[in-house]
Amino acid sequence: MALCRGLSLLAIHIALLASLCSAADLFVYFDFEVSYITASPLGVPQQVIAINGKFPGPTINVTTNNNVVVNVRNKLDESLLIHWSGIQQRRSSWQDGLLGTNCPIPPKWNWTYQFQVKDQVGSFFYFPSLHFQRASGGFGGFIINNRAIIPIPFDTPDGDITILIGDWYTRNHTALRKTLDAGKGLGMPDGVLINGKGPYQYNTTLVPDGIDYETIEVHPGKTYRIRVHNVGISTSLNFRIQNHNLLLAETEGSYTVQQNYTSLDIHVGQSYSFLVTMDQNASTDYYIVASARFVNESQWKRVTGVAILHYTNSKGKARGPLPEGPNDEFDKTFSMNQARSIRWNVSASGARPNPQGSFRYGSINVTEVYVLRNKPPEMIDGKRRATLSGISFVNPSTPIRLADWFKVKGAYKLDFPTKPVTGPPRMETSVINGTYRGFMEVILQNNDTKMHAYHMSGYAFFVVGMDYGEWTDNSRGTYNKWDGIARTTTQVYPGAWTAILVSLDNVGIWNLRTENLDSWYLGQETYVRVVNPEATNKTEFPIPDNALFCGALSHLQKPEDISAATAITGDRLKMFFTLLMTMCAMLVCNFSLVDTILLSFRPVFFLSTMLFVPPRNNTHDGVSDPKLLPLDLDVGYYWLISRCANELESDMKQG
Repeated sequence: MALCRGLSLLAIHIALLASLCSAADLFVYFDFEVSYITASPLGVPQQVIAINGKFPGPTINVTTNNNVVVNVRNKLDESLLIHWSGIQQRRSSWQDGLLGTNCPIPPKWNWTYQFQVKDQVGSFFYFPSLHFQRASGGFGGFIINNRAIIPIPFDTPDGDITILIGDWYTRNHTALRKTLDAGKGLGMPDGVLINGKGPYQYNTTLVPDGIDYETIEVHPGKTYRIRVHNVGISTSLNFRIQNHNLLLAETEGSYTVQQNYTSLDIHVGQSYSFLVTMDQNASTDYYIVASARFVNESQWKRVTGVAILHYTNSKGKARGPLPEGPNDEFDKTFSMNQARSIRWNVSASGARPNPQGSFRYGSINVTEVYVLRNKPPEMIDGKRRATLSGISFVNPSTPIRLADWFKVKGAYKLDFPTKPVTGPPRMETSVINGTYRGFMEVILQNNDTKMHAYHMSGYAFFVVGMDYGEWTDNSRGTYNKWDGIARTTTQVYPGAWTAILVSLDNVGIWNLRTENLDSWYLGQETYVRVVNPEATNKTEFPIPDNALFCGALSHLQKPEDISAATAITGDRLKMFFTLLMTMCAMLVCNFSLVDTILLSFRPVFFLSTMLFVPPRNNTHDGVSDPKLLPLDLDVGYYWLISRCANELESDMKQG
């Protein structure tokens, strides 16, 4: 009897260890069916890309350190990758969803992404990264919430609202792609969408009848966290809400020094969180506006998105002219000074309890410097191409990370220049050789005539300086070495430069690109290769079991199979049931232990179900909602354990 009692306790401790070792890093599951639907956001029927039949796609809402599993079924007529913009993919560039790291998901196939949102919080978004598809949709918000034990640097808002803004063409992405392939520019967009809808009819001349517009309902006196993402093609947009202050709180995973703005320029690929208090009278609704910037605004008036902020006690519709944006046609410093005012809140906790400012980037020695200069598109080998430092990037047929893993020679060149090349531009698969644990300074010099925004995967970099003119070594004297904002996408004004610092502590292949979709499509990008010379799974995960193969490795690709993520879940499920059966068998050695153990270890079983068992298909807007998972699993598995023990006890009593 003592032996049985000891074995019972041993089994319980095994189950306890298995349950708690990763209990905080829960798995959350989503299903994405990517397909075409017909929509008329600007009053013209057109083909758009939807996720689960929705345009835009649903918002992914998770918590720091969650393991995110997204099963993507490609119902398009062309290949697909989903990029999780701003998600750092720590130790796993395999999941980044770009051609440098992933082979495309073929039409009619499904593929499962699995990654951890390790040590991140904040506001991000996802989008399809191939074939100019973002111009037709397929995008949605991505929220990473703080863990409960980590305080946020403001009172908990009364609600959370995601707003996706972006310029839009009534031609779909395939037509726009053909225009670029023919060596032509895209011209002025046909409008601006807010959450996939056209403008409210604030002006009967500029806005035709019958346009469906976005309405956001709020309660008077409440404060909302409003997350705004520019998911457009190439147009910077000024965002404002009539008669309401925008208290900036966070951008792309970093809490900011809280400052009020009446409007803020949001460039392509950028994300911001504002705290907005509904403190106005409700005599009418209010305009939400996203208008084009750094263009001839008198000619671009139609490129304006307008939604409605509706108080629950509102007494009438919004009316009158739109709230004015910045009046800075002859003051090119206004927007840049506004950008410089966005600073890091060094005393706030981020994803961890230590203050954001505990990483003192200003005192770290720079180990490598790259000056990346762009220019307007130019002809290379008879094709209109965009360049960085004189090189127009050509995506390899074999992704760079796969080529490294399987030692495929000649897939790319590790020779991207530290300074712009002299002589004629060229088309190459040229990659930056980053030093693991190095500290890189990158100067983004915009010699184009239009605004650009630049993004780097795998990291949050520090924006330490920006100014007009040509960058020189003396420009370092103007750097902010204390509270420059850490983010993933920064603007570079035409005829100006922006300097960033980045700590290369994340092993992998990481994309560095313009977010302007037309210039990106034409080759204005490269990759930064960061390799740990000591190969270890501690700094990079091995190739996923469900990796797709293409290019020189096409012969390794098997017919479509169920994602490896399913197999992983199945193995965990088997492990969990094995532990349960072992416990039940041993518990019969001492029947009096059954009730005590079930009551005492109920939280363990609850956590175990969340860790090991895939969720039932609870849906919210067509997507599994992790907030709906735990309760029914808890009850179900508590019942299962009780039933198991009771049946074994009954069998023993009968003979």
